[in-house]
Order: sequence, then structure tokens, then C-alpha cells
Amino acid sequence: MNIRNYRAQFIEKLTPRYGDDEAESFFYLILENKRQLKRVDLALQPELKFSEAEVLVWNHLQQQLDLEIPIQYLLGTTHFFGLDFIVNENVLIPRPETEELVDWIIHRQQTKENSSTIKILDIGTGSGCIAISLAKNLPDAMVFALDVSANALLTAKENALNNKVSITFLEQNILEVDDLMQDFDIIVSNPPYVRNLEKEEIKNNVLKNEPHLALFVADDNALVFYSKIALLAKNHLKPNGQLFFEINQYLGKEMKELLRGLDFKNIELRKDIYGNDRMTRAEV
Repeated sequence: MNIRNYRAQFIEKLTPRYGDDEAESFFYLILENKRQLKRVDLALQPELKFSEAEVLVWNHLQQQLDLEIPIQYLLGTTHFFGLDFIVNENVLIPRPETEELVDWIIHRQQTKENSSTIKILDIGTGSGCIAISLAKNLPDAMVFALDVSANALLTAKENALNNKVSITFLEQNILEVDDLMQDFDIIVSNPPYVRNLEKEEIKNNVLKNEPHLALFVADDNALVFYSKIALLAKNHLKPNGQLFFEINQYLGKEMKELLRGLDFKNIELRKDIYGNDRMTRAEV
């Protein structure tokens, strides 16, 4: 079947659920993943065809998308901070807002005069996107990454191998950790922060497919992970060490109050590209 003709029918079927632009973006993501072809290739070679076997694969993907399975899970991969990451049902799909957090950390570190080796701990690493991106862009850093999920860590380890970085992975429940056993220059975390009361704001493709363990916290204890991590950071950050968080957009004020209450200094609250309170930074 002619690929250009199939493209039209693929987009038409998915447009009622996703809109024309997103449906089209799905088509080209799959085309690049399955055939290593880009939009320009199809424009320059309008005679390109799918085999019958390929049409069956594409029809299945279209049906899965219509069931709101995330495209990243269907392809098994996604891009983050210029790198490729394996993603599956055991890990969250990395978000653009988290790229901003990574960029903030890298920029802060690159502008420091001290060029000695630093130690970084990423808590709740999931796919490893934060830890791996930092290790790739701060090659002199020693990076550690912790997660409660053994399956998530298997994915993170594979991503570290694929991206050719060395990271020490730790399987622990941070809420049960009383001593990190060593000190760090930077501690960063994107922990669960979506309250149950906010579930109605979450799209079905996220709610039905991404791991709730990495997403949700109780309404009456929304900062449970932040409180624990901040307490550990007070004891295990080196002098002038930095603590970075991705946060719930509705709890920026509460996060600053939490950090002030623990005597952190130089507290910053930063908005993401969508204008939401999304990141904090503080120093001991």
C-alpha cells in the first residue's frame, strides 16, 4: 500500500481522539521508528509503499493509540535532553518540564569556578533520565541514582548502558532511609507529587498506563517525599551543596515554606515553559 495514502487514513482515524496535528505527529514518529524515514523522505519519494505485513503492524499501533496507550510505550523509546531512552510500563515517560530541571542543574554547575569532581544523587530515578542526562553533560561527576522499584532500575540500567554513562544504582525506599551513608554536592528528585484530588486533571493515557507508584500521593500528605528528602539533604549535602526538586505546580508556596523551615538558604522557585511553578533550588 502506498505510504502517503495510508498516512491520510491513519490520521483520519485518530483525529477524532487526538486532533489532526497530534495524529500526524504520531504517524511521523512511527515512520521514523519503524522505517527510519522522515517527513522529507516521504515528500521526496511519494511512491514508497508498505508491505502487507507492515500494514498489519501499523493497524495494530493505530488501534492501540485509539485505546489511549502512550505512543512512547508503543515504540518503547522516547527522546529526553538529546538522548534516547527506553520506556515501558515500569517507568514514567519523561516530560519537557523535567528537561528544564536538568538544564538548570547543568547550567548552575557549569558556571561554578570549582571544577573538581562532584557527587550527585538522583532520588526516584525511574527511567534514569535525570541521572543519565546529568552524567552525560557533566562527565566529571560521580552520579548515583536511587529507586524503590526493581523493574524501574532494570530499565534505568539499560538506559545508562545505551547512553554510555557510568552510574551507581541503588534499590531503596527513600521513606525508609535514615542515613545516605555519604555526602553529595547535589541531590535532585522528581518524586511522586500528584494528589488524588488532581486525578481529574490527568489525561487518560497517563492515568491508565503510567505507574501510579511514581505519580500519586495522599491528599493530606502531599509533601511526604519532599520532607523526607529535604531532611536527608540537610545531613548529607556538603557545605553549599544544592537541593533541586521538581514540584507540584499548586504547591510552590508550601515548598518554599518547607525549605525555609529546615533552614535552607538561597531558596528559588522557578516556573516551567507553561508558566507553572515547577522547580525549586536551595542550598544548605
